[in-house]
Amino acid sequence: MNYETQIEMLICSDNKHAYNVLKELLLICEQSNDLYMYFDKFVDMMNNKENSFIRTRGLRLIAYNAKWDKENKVNSIIEKWLEHVEDEKPITARQCIQDVIVIAKYKPELLDIILNTLENFNKIYDDSMQKLVYKDRQRAIKIILQYTW
Repeated sequence: MNYETQIEMLICSDNKHAYNVLKELLLICEQSNDLYMYFDKFVDMMNNKENSFIRTRGLRLIAYNAKWDKENKVNSIIEKWLEHVEDEKPITARQCIQDVIVIAKYKPELLDIILNTLENFNKIYDDSMQKLVYKDRQRAIKIILQYTW
């Protein structure tokens, strides 16, 4: 299966299958820049208003391509990406908060905006999710602060 086919599968209605494809693509992103050429497609997915699963997949693939981002595409969309730290869906927000560590690792010039976003959090979720999101934020801040040394 080629990359175009796999990426198209990320927006299919079978979320279990799409998640399995995502896992494969994230492994590819860790090892090579083969998927960086699809960055704009990932941005389109991140901006999907109807489906939080598609948003999450796009956000994750953007984060995992930060390592290969010689054109500073991540820098140009970071504010929009960071809006998802307070996504309407807490699961998407949590994944975004966890993956922002990946961006911070490879994009030190974005540390200030990332930390500012994590520290100034306004979204309120239900009680159980609020605690988890808070813990995710604190963990991300702690790890990212280590990159500033």
